[in-house]
Amino acid sequence: MKKAAAALLVLVALIGAAMFWLSGNIDGLIRSAIADYGSAMTQAKVSVGAVKIAPVDGKGTLADIFIGNPAGFRTAHAMKVGRIDVDIDIASIARDVVLIRRIAIVAPDVNYEMGSAMTNFDAIQKNIAGYLGPAGSGKEQGGIKLIVEELTIRQARAQASAAFTGGKTVSVTLPDITLKNIGKAKGGITPGELGQHVAGALKAKLAASVNFDKLLQSGSGAAGKAGTAVKGLFK
Repeated sequence: MKKAAAALLVLVALIGAAMFWLSGNIDGLIRSAIADYGSAMTQAKVSVGAVKIAPVDGKGTLADIFIGNPAGFRTAHAMKVGRIDVDIDIASIARDVVLIRRIAIVAPDVNYEMGSAMTNFDAIQKNIAGYLGPAGSGKEQGGIKLIVEELTIRQARAQASAAFTGGKTVSVTLPDITLKNIGKAKGGITPGELGQHVAGALKAKLAASVNFDKLLQSGSGAAGKAGTAVKGLFK
């Protein structure tokens, strides 16, 4: 009985030490994970300036997030965000499925660029899909899973451009986006799948607001007429 009690005390101490280490290092872990896995998945530079998560209640902020463009695109980035607010169920970080109560992406600066064959957001989604691989065989299988109860993107502004607009851009204000219970029906999704959800939601709003095909098919896309033809980007 004494040996069993001693073993139990050691186990409790180890669990307590692990939780203390994890809570103290969660900021760095999240920052590194976003930069490393984000860059690998999108095949573009991804960086985070700072992460601050309160270990007591899991509420915090990600600052200065940068998502570059895949190769072949000219604009400086796909998206820059000064602030993302998060609310994590801190007790779930030691489990197989991490519960994120809220992600709020505030005032992102988006470049929506038409390349030679697709837009930059199409390319990002394609790269993430290639990273994930077929269902059940991707690089993230067996790793951490996420459930996000609410994800919002608000006050987003986009600059739309294409090679045939002669360097002209159009400013677009996007409607706010709200996604609920992401991954809940599947018992959790991988970070890459969450990235697909976010990129897909943004792309849908961008595609609904900007019409590259209309401008190109109008025959007004020549560089000399780009100043007026660019108005055809709007749907």
